[in-house]
Amino acid sequence: MSQSFEPFYDVNRTYDDNYAQGPFGAFAQALADPARVGNQSAASSCESFLGFPVNLPFGIPAGPLLNERFTTAAFRMGFDLAVYKTVRSRAWGCNAFPNVLAVHPRSTDGLLTPGSPELDEGVLTDTRYETPISISNSFGVPSRDPDIWQPDMRRAIAAAGRGQLLVPSFQGSRVEGMSTDDYIADHVTTARLVCETGAGLMAMNTSCPNEGHNRLLCHDPHLVGRITEAVKNEIADRPLIIKLAYIPPVATEPWPQDSRAGHYTYARVTDDSALELMVRRTVARGTVQAIAAINTISARLVDANGNQALPGAGRERSGVCGHAIRYAGLDMVARLAAIRERLGLDFAIIGVGGVVEPSDYDDYRTAGADAVMSATGAMWDARLARRIKSR
Repeated sequence: MSQSFEPFYDVNRTYDDNYAQGPFGAFAQALADPARVGNQSAASSCESFLGFPVNLPFGIPAGPLLNERFTTAAFRMGFDLAVYKTVRSRAWGCNAFPNVLAVHPRSTDGLLTPGSPELDEGVLTDTRYETPISISNSFGVPSRDPDIWQPDMRRAIAAAGRGQLLVPSFQGSRVEGMSTDDYIADHVTTARLVCETGAGLMAMNTSCPNEGHNRLLCHDPHLVGRITEAVKNEIADRPLIIKLAYIPPVATEPWPQDSRAGHYTYARVTDDSALELMVRRTVARGTVQAIAAINTISARLVDANGNQALPGAGRERSGVCGHAIRYAGLDMVARLAAIRERLGLDFAIIGVGGVVEPSDYDDYRTAGADAVMSATGAMWDARLARRIKSR
């Protein structure tokens, strides 16, 4: 099915134009006429998320909510968790336009499997946007200068309604010649800048898909452990969330054919020590209170002729998000929930990836998620939160 309405992030405009002129579609209408929107945050009861009351633990993760206008519109459309686009300690440019293309995996169900040959051989991309929607994510984590994003973030926090929560996202910035200690210190500096806005919690991105396929911070749990310890010392009792990419199990075996146990996992995991090490280096040490998973799946993107789809050096690969990564996200959530139970730890799990229908929210909660977020699905269906709440 082709798109039938306007996404709130216009993929046909540059990132800077979206930042200055957006949001669009139903989000723009929500800003222009809030009375017409109605009280979309109302709920018969609230749940607790990291100690904060939320009407429904559903929202939009870091990525498409570029500034206060976007987060305020999200709140008015009933998304009770709104993650402010990842910020840095310095201004940072965006990758060249275009940043978003439609992605078409080969499988009949439109899903990508982590580690599959298709990811390296090439996944077809074009401008034919169809639902269930899957897209490229090739922005490079741009950021305004703190002099711009700090006052804007303060306004975003203040705009949250009853039972709604603004979650700032941040990350450190790698620059040439920077030592590991400098890199850690930059995370701490950025976290301090976030604290100055009055934020009650924050999320740290360890999984940027645009900083190199093999350079993801979350591939190094020991460094993540060092960074989160330093950040936690800075932010004190504010809850800290880390966002992970897909971390594959070390060893698996097939589920029995008659088993329902593997409904949310690819196979029976016999060795999940890599993911468990991340949990032990962060949650188990008290530095992290929640894990969000997943960000995107990295893939080589090609056009119909097999050529590089996104222009420019270093952009042969991109993160893929939307429907295509649904099962990978569910797999990570189920495995995190199993590790949480096995180790007897208390931390929240935020399920992200391929949530395009209300039933996807249900599946993530069943798999073990304490909260669920949708980026691509919400971009193409601004009424997704309302649809979940209206059932």
